[in-house]
Amino acid sequence: MRSLFAVTFASLCVFAPVATVAAEPLERSLRPVVRPGSTVSASTATTKQSRAKTEAAVIAALAVKALSPSTSSPRVAPTPAAQPTSKPVAQARVLRPKSRPMVIQSIVPTAAVEADVPDATAAGFRRWIAGFRGRAMSQGVNGQVYDRTFAHVEYLPEVIRLDRKQSEFSKTTGEYLSSAVSDTRVSTGREKLQLHRGSLDAIQAKYGVDKHIVAAIWGMETNFGSFRGSTHIPSALATLAFDGRRGSFFEAQLVAALKILQQGDTTPDNMRGSWAGAMGHTQFIPTSYEEYAVDFTGDGRRDIWAEDPTDALASTAAYLDRMGWVPGMPWGVEVTLPASFDYTLASGAEYVPSQWARRGVRAADGRTIPDHGTARVLLPAGAKGVAFLIFKNFDVIKRYNNSDAYALGVSHLGDRIAGGGPFRGTWPAGERALKRDERQELQTLLTRAGFSTGGVDGMIGPNTVGAIRRYQQRVGMIPDGHPSVDLLNRLRG
Repeated sequence: MRSLFAVTFASLCVFAPVATVAAEPLERSLRPVVRPGSTVSASTATTKQSRAKTEAAVIAALAVKALSPSTSSPRVAPTPAAQPTSKPVAQARVLRPKSRPMVIQSIVPTAAVEADVPDATAAGFRRWIAGFRGRAMSQGVNGQVYDRTFAHVEYLPEVIRLDRKQSEFSKTTGEYLSSAVSDTRVSTGREKLQLHRGSLDAIQAKYGVDKHIVAAIWGMETNFGSFRGSTHIPSALATLAFDGRRGSFFEAQLVAALKILQQGDTTPDNMRGSWAGAMGHTQFIPTSYEEYAVDFTGDGRRDIWAEDPTDALASTAAYLDRMGWVPGMPWGVEVTLPASFDYTLASGAEYVPSQWARRGVRAADGRTIPDHGTARVLLPAGAKGVAFLIFKNFDVIKRYNNSDAYALGVSHLGDRIAGGGPFRGTWPAGERALKRDERQELQTLLTRAGFSTGGVDGMIGPNTVGAIRRYQQRVGMIPDGHPSVDLLNRLRG
């Protein structure tokens, strides 16, 4: 749904897995589906002549199938054969026969491939398309929908390049928030709130989710709809599924995308979004769309791609509602900590605010924090930075993108759109985030010193935070569990 993926979905992928709304891959049937001429093996494609004969057989078989009476009538808008579905960087080389009846062009699964794609890759992609057809149909995809969609599917090398790219996030939380919750984004958010107040009020009334949080997710994911992505989703998902690195996941997304088209919620050409498959104003991946998207406007389509963002905003609220949003509970509140605060309690212990108050934890604005429910202390920058008490709804926001920084961005942007001001606390000046190789070195040095992190993967999880705290206690540092450059330098000796 940022993100994960922009702040766009693609830029948020540095915080969390590719999809801003995590979804379990669907099970897929691997049973063979017998179709005349559907398989082109490597052994039979040894020459251009044999490949041409095989492709001609595929085309002929599919033509016979297409011209036979159909037993089903899927609700899908027709797609003109000549309609472009993507904007290739280079001149595309179509790998299908050019002199064929128009009816065949509109139904035969084909792939327009970039001119610089190796022949082996192009041939492999064609074979994968033919083989995937049976797997998709075994999961409920109509053959005509499949053929109509894949008539315009392209292999997208740029998608593979982006998937292979290992983004290195090096901003601190303070730096991230300064751009994610910029003055421009806040003012735009307030304008959008006024423009769509009727829809947002109705959405909040139905689902109980704070309209400001819904608007903030819209702002974080696509800058309020101004950057929804222009990649042809079926092409991107087919490319990633064929690539195989996360083949089962992307095949599941592609099956879901085909079912969306089968339901008639949008057309193949209009199904556009990020290179990783997230779509619409609030960047739903197809499986999450299938599960949570709603038709709030009542026009018979769950249209998250339309210029009118109502269905997308309602779908986001419906998702948060299903994830356990508690109406009337805040995401959290900025707090101040006493000098005697036990930092080993941060990020773990949960108490109601009145119990935290007895430990000296106070709201930064001096007000009494109601006992909305249990909360825990969050220190995104360690003992030197801004501190928060966070409630269950903060974790619900993280179900959209599993990142504390993202959830803080959404939460703070929502508060600012609602009229709130900046945080009262300050972020450490001159501090930078550890790079991935430095995080791995930190884990290695901690383990070598006798404070096991449970592995060396560069991910700062509970095991690493615990190891940091134990080391900090041993050497007399504040045990905030924060991975800093100073800590790494001390471990280096």
